[in-house]
Amino acid sequence: MSYNNLISKYSNGITTITINRPKKLNALNKATIQELHEAFDAANTDEDTKVIIITGSGEKAFVAGADISEFADFSVEEGGKLAAQGHELLFDFVANLSTPVIAAVNGFALGGGLELAMACHFRVASSNAKMGLPEVSLGVIPGYGGTQRLPQLVGKGRAMEMVMTAGMIDADKALNYGLVNHVVEQDELLPLAEKIASKIMRNSSVAIAEAIHAINANYETGVNGFDVEIEAFGNCFGTEDFVEGTTAFLGKRKAEFPGK
Repeated sequence: MSYNNLISKYSNGITTITINRPKKLNALNKATIQELHEAFDAANTDEDTKVIIITGSGEKAFVAGADISEFADFSVEEGGKLAAQGHELLFDFVANLSTPVIAAVNGFALGGGLELAMACHFRVASSNAKMGLPEVSLGVIPGYGGTQRLPQLVGKGRAMEMVMTAGMIDADKALNYGLVNHVVEQDELLPLAEKIASKIMRNSSVAIAEAIHAINANYETGVNGFDVEIEAFGNCFGTEDFVEGTTAFLGKRKAEFPGK
């Protein structure tokens, strides 16, 4: 598929989605959110894609935020609808994909950009990355999951400070906070993401999908994550991947999983 605001490329089991609006510092507008939904959906349903990497074009920004000009005159009702649609199309959609998603944060990840990175299953960052949720400086709050996912990742106190001050943290502090898993120089960022992806791809895609579902359940209100884990664990026993994995282990050979 061809897109106006992003580039999606597949290679060796990895689909890399690059948000390609460098003149706008890859800011998220409605069209880009829709295209991202389509690209993620296509990669998730592609049997050959085992891992998805999302990054930004250029050397300055992953995503510098949302396109404020699109909603500056919105009403209360329109603002609520904007957030709800964003969750459905992109942020919750990405968080609940069965294919692992790695955010390669290559510069500024602000507002909706940080919210997109946090919706991914985990994050790696370049040393020049800066992250923050500046929405309160505009008289609004993060509306694409920032108030929920940031405290889950860094703790309530740190999240409160980041949101209230509208300030940015650098890559090293993000690593210290647990917001990102690794920090490397920018030219090493995609190779690192691909190296991690290659490790993921050695394992069962079916089991990984069940693990994502079980881990996410721990953060859902009213859901007992242990119950979800028990059910997901049991589900694995009925899969070809389980037969292959256990047979390979007992036969002292490398497992060759059939795929999604």
